Amino acid sequence: MFTGIVSGKGHVQKIIKSKDYISLIIKAPKGFAKNLLKGASVSVNGVCLTAKRGKTDILEFDVIEETLDKTNLKNICKSSKVNLERSMTAKTEIGGHLVSGHIHGTGEVLQVINKQETKDLQIKIPANLREYFFYKGYVALDGCSLTIGKVLKSSFYIHLIPETVSVTTFKDAKKGDLINIEIEQATINTVETVKRVMLERKV
Repeated sequence: MFTGIVSGKGHVQKIIKSKDYISLIIKAPKGFAKNLLKGASVSVNGVCLTAKRGKTDILEFDVIEETLDKTNLKNICKSSKVNLERSMTAKTEIGGHLVSGHIHGTGEVLQVINKQETKDLQIKIPANLREYFFYKGYVALDGCSLTIGKVLKSSFYIHLIPETVSVTTFKDAKKGDLINIEIEQATINTVETVKRVMLERKV
């Protein structure tokens, strides 16, 4: 589990392609991998991946086809930047919301509104996820816990504070980018419960 508070940006140094998976070699910020053990979970653009090596800032992960198909990791290349977060511990301060690292879909950036120090993004909502988006709800985008702004029929806005812009890959976000989306589990549970109750009342 993660908190959705991105620790910093990693730089993709190498991508090794195998028959049915790829291996990602990512340089993490200095100190990110302190006490990191082989087999530990790390959030990479919001995707929960397993570290193949420990105690080194040169991280290595294997990514299978299923994950590539459902996330924006299929579009990264050498020199790409990715959001990184270590898995939470019992002592972790939960500044965002609980994030599992299991991506529900991707949304296309439709508009980037750059301000002096802040930034707004308009992102397309995948058709199968529209019922889970509402104003002031939580969502994890590329692993970053964010509050949903205005929601339209098929898109939504997020408003990024200077700290988020600085620490995450959203600083370089541009129109057409694909963003990994993970819906908050509490939101899913609430929506599905309401749907079930409404259906039962019609019977």
